[in-house]
Amino acid sequence: MGHGEPDAAAAAAWVTVEEWGGSSGSALSRTAVLTASASSLTSHRFGSRWGRIGSRVLGAFVPEGFPGSVTPDYVSFQMWDTLQGLSTYIRAMLSTQALLGAIGVGEKSATVIGATFQWFLRDLTGMLGGILFAFYQGSNLDSDAKMWRLVADFMNDLGMLMDLLSPLFPSSLIVIMCLGSLSRSFTGVASGATRAALTQHFALANNAADISAKEGSQETLATMSGMGLGMLLAHVTRGHDFVVWVSFLSLTIFHMFANYKAVQSLSLSTLNYERTSILLHSFMEDDEVLTPQQVSKQEHILPFWSTWRKFLRVKLPHELVHLGAKASTLTHSDMLLIAKTRSYYTNANYFLLDKEGSVHIFIHKQAVATDVLKSFIHGLVLARLMQKSKSCHEEAHQWMDEKYSTFISKLKLEGYSTERLLSHSIVWKAHWLYGPSDEKTKTELLQKSKESTSRW
Repeated sequence: MGHGEPDAAAAAAWVTVEEWGGSSGSALSRTAVLTASASSLTSHRFGSRWGRIGSRVLGAFVPEGFPGSVTPDYVSFQMWDTLQGLSTYIRAMLSTQALLGAIGVGEKSATVIGATFQWFLRDLTGMLGGILFAFYQGSNLDSDAKMWRLVADFMNDLGMLMDLLSPLFPSSLIVIMCLGSLSRSFTGVASGATRAALTQHFALANNAADISAKEGSQETLATMSGMGLGMLLAHVTRGHDFVVWVSFLSLTIFHMFANYKAVQSLSLSTLNYERTSILLHSFMEDDEVLTPQQVSKQEHILPFWSTWRKFLRVKLPHELVHLGAKASTLTHSDMLLIAKTRSYYTNANYFLLDKEGSVHIFIHKQAVATDVLKSFIHGLVLARLMQKSKSCHEEAHQWMDEKYSTFISKLKLEGYSTERLLSHSIVWKAHWLYGPSDEKTKTELLQKSKESTSRW
């Protein structure tokens, strides 16, 4: 043995290697330990084979790294969502059986071409309805994902109810079938759009694709289970109309309850009209920012709630603020009021107009997403101060100068996304110029404005 060379046996008297399984640090677990000495090798395994098989099976239905790769509200939402999906597929067997009977399946007098034509009209109506719904409401689905999620499932319930009613009104079969298909087409658009928004919310580890894929696996399992139970229920209740209706209505009530619980469990960190209003109210009262879980408990998620409030003429604070107002609706007195308060919006890409108890926000054509968020918060502050006195532009401006940056910083600390406001599509924007009252200067400014407009 040469000088300076270590004794091999002494240098490697023993070595231990541990095996850890899992896809992320939060989910790792020790599965085996191997220890080797100069003369032997020992190994010790942890956990049972069935436990390892169960983990592999679970991995087909939950995102990689679960639960550390998703938000805390993921489990409760998926649990209720799976239950409502199961209810939907069971009822689908009942409604489909009724619909097929209505179009003449199993009757000698029915023709193939007649049934095909009726089914074609049904599908065509649904396709056209989906296009129209996406055109009119597509830009609003992000801002009220919770409400539209409930609306989507309610429309699906309505569509199934139409299918179940179809045999009772044979003379109006085509109309009922088309109305049911139209209702379900709204469901497809609203459900798909809100699902995309919720997937982004759940993706803590930028794993939206994985979450979406596993959501598909969960839905497939629920579909297969629901179809099996639905076929059994359809067979048992065949020929017993009363039992069919009792089963269908009971499952529908459970479906609506499960949907409500699923949506209620969500704690979204994006800013829409109502969440921003709730957060600002708390900050102005107590100088504190609520957590997403606290805000979630105060949100109004039932779609008919706003209808009843309008009937009773009760408005929430954010409903007093109108974002993206049309400049062409301004009157002479409005223009004079804007000129009077212009000093408060010198460096802003928006201006506010208080009119008839509401705040109208005019967005500049060069405004960006952060300007829109700031303008809406400014509008909420002004609307809140207006409840105490008539015009409070100066106080609102002062609050924005002193408190706005602090408010945004605290929102970020609580995990809120402050890059943009989830709002309806802002179609109308504006461009404005201020100047002295003499006619010569006014003419020059108007000419510059026309040149600027032609360039844009």
